[in-house]
Amino acid sequence: MTRPDDSILRTKFAERLCHWAVVLCFFLAAVSGISWFFPTVSWMSGLLGTPQLARLLHPFLGIAVFAGLCFMFARFVGDNLPARTDAIWFRRIRDVLMNRHGGEPLRIGKYNAGQKVLFWLIMASILVLLVSGLVMWRTYFAEYFPIVVLRLAILAHAVAGIGLILLILGHIYLAIWVRGSITGMVTGYVSRAWARQHHDRWHGELEAKEARAANAKGHGQ
Repeated sequence: MTRPDDSILRTKFAERLCHWAVVLCFFLAAVSGISWFFPTVSWMSGLLGTPQLARLLHPFLGIAVFAGLCFMFARFVGDNLPARTDAIWFRRIRDVLMNRHGGEPLRIGKYNAGQKVLFWLIMASILVLLVSGLVMWRTYFAEYFPIVVLRLAILAHAVAGIGLILLILGHIYLAIWVRGSITGMVTGYVSRAWARQHHDRWHGELEAKEARAANAKGHGQ
């Protein structure tokens, strides 16, 4: 695919591949979990075959999601650490939600404050799901824990699971709301205009880096 000259690489191929693999595994794990939590939609477990096969695959899909998010954590954590400029985003959150631009620069890095909050909540949720899921995994570990611990693990797993589903739905909604975000995660590239509008500090840092590289190349000739 030929990319426009004004595009910027935002997400590398390995990161995009991991992202969409996590999306698939999480979707299958989520629909099977929901089918057990809400009996009226028990038919949803059919996406994984028989109910017995769904119960067998569900924990392995959960582990796959955890492994994928560990990879994404290692790749993205540096850009999701809190910054002083995040306060500007929170102060102008109404303008952000209404997609109003102009006025005081938001000084947003590669990820805005809302994306950072989402990032850490997702990572916390998947950690709770992993620990509680292992405790209640009947085939391998459940027999080593007392009933009260198993009940707490089931409760924690259900709450964290529903919470993570809601977080992911919010993530999908915002990706659709901010035009160009989904294209960026599919192709890896965003336009310079998009970067300048939604992530102005990151765009400025990239321009400064490109200017330094061009300056160094000019001196080297």
